[in-house]
Amino acid sequence: MIEVKNVTKKYGDFYAVRNINFEIKKGEIVGFLGRNGAGKSTTMNLLTGFIEPTSGQIVIGGYDIDKKPKKVKKQIGYMPEGTPLYSDLTVKEFVNYMADLKMIPRKDKKQAVEKAIKNTGLEQVQNNLTKILSRGYKQRVSMAGAIVGDPEILILDEPTVGLDPKQVIEIRELIQSFRKNHTVILSSHILSEVSQICEKVIIIDKGEIVAVDTPENLENHAQSEQIIQMVVEEPQEKTLISIQDEISAIKQISFVTEKEEGGKEYKITCENGKDIRKEISSFCAKSNIVILEMKKQETSLEDAFVSLIEGRVEYSVEEIKKMEYQKELQELRQEQQIKKERKEVKKQEKEMKKAQKQEKSKENDKQNKENDDKGGNKSC
Repeated sequence: MIEVKNVTKKYGDFYAVRNINFEIKKGEIVGFLGRNGAGKSTTMNLLTGFIEPTSGQIVIGGYDIDKKPKKVKKQIGYMPEGTPLYSDLTVKEFVNYMADLKMIPRKDKKQAVEKAIKNTGLEQVQNNLTKILSRGYKQRVSMAGAIVGDPEILILDEPTVGLDPKQVIEIRELIQSFRKNHTVILSSHILSEVSQICEKVIIIDKGEIVAVDTPENLENHAQSEQIIQMVVEEPQEKTLISIQDEISAIKQISFVTEKEEGGKEYKITCENGKDIRKEISSFCAKSNIVILEMKKQETSLEDAFVSLIEGRVEYSVEEIKKMEYQKELQELRQEQQIKKERKEVKKQEKEMKKAQKQEKSKENDKQNKENDDKGGNKSC
């Protein structure tokens, strides 16, 4: 559905994005994550055709955005950050205006506008001016402008920023409802929200793609070890510390605190990927240790995000120029090698044709000679 191939966007010597590559399939809801200034908005503007790449190729719905911009833009609904609405228009007038900008045919426009208003829950406020609406409703109006005409691709830039918890839930449910008929790219700083909504995550940092994976896989990769937190009641003759001698997967066990409500809290560190809770339960049962609480510490998408971008090297302009030069040099060498191989193939084909022609000429000469001999014999 969307293919971004070796795309770079430069402003003078500054690289907003550099040599980025990713692919988004039809029907996916994809989270686009990155710090401020990482290149998220630049990438979204490139996808919408608002700005052109310095180099590389963007293909959307089978069309190259440089060669068929109108066909590409027809497939896209864009909700920019900050809900830029026309304050003197009503909700319905704004959605009508967006329908006109998208050149929706006159015969289809009324139905398209009504559908967008209904799908975003704006029926009750459709005749209100946008300037008097709450922040949550303004977000919905901006989204209605994006989805009017049922574009196949929705690009939503920070759709829940500035909303209260109830409004966030409403907008989140609205985005999830688009799953059936749309491909959605969602940019957000709220990583827990991305983890709940999106089936794939693209992380960009310092203009480069750092990771493309599912939230679950990213969380698992970020976890170097498994931590289990326990609260137990111990008999006088036995403590939980001795469990380390029984279970080899445990790297460390440490006492944390004595709980006011009763029991002692421990932290158990073990090898990643090994769930030893059954073994712990079995040990405690044999040792007359009563388990009051046991939980596995989960790694979040925030943890994965931080582990991927923390400490990443930021290249200087000179270093980037050098890398770009090396890349161009390598591409030139590859191109020359391909030309050389093609030339060699053509040479071999030419020699083969020449040999075949010579062989055919010999056969014809032989046949002519045989015919001449037969003719001579007959005349005798």
